Amino acid sequence: MANYVKAASVDEIPEGHAIVVDVDGDSLALARVDGDIYCIDNICTHDGGPLGEGELDGTALECPRHGARFDVCTGRALSFPAVVPVNVYDVKIEGQDVLVDLG
Repeated sequence: MANYVKAASVDEIPEGHAIVVDVDGDSLALARVDGDIYCIDNICTHDGGPLGEGELDGTALECPRHGARFDVCTGRALSFPAVVPVNVYDVKIEGQDVLVDLG
C-alpha cells in the first residue's frame, strides 16, 4: 500500500543536482533531471557513502567516496566498485510538494 510523505518542495531541488533529505528517519537523495524528480536511498551499496552529496551527470549520480555511479531512475549500479543497485522510491508532485512513497 502506498505511503506518500512530503520529502521536499520542488524549488528546493535545483535542475541537474541532487539533495539529501531525511524522511521519517530514512536518508534519501532527491535528484532533478529534465524537470522530473527521482528518489533513491542516500547510501552507496559499495561502502555506505552519501550518494546525495555526489555529482549528477544526466541520470547518473556518482558517490563522492569511490566514484561508483547509480542511475537515479532505476537504482541500477552503473560502475564499479558498486554492483548492487540502490532502492528507488516512487515520487509524485502535488502543487509544490515532492511526495515520496515509503511503502
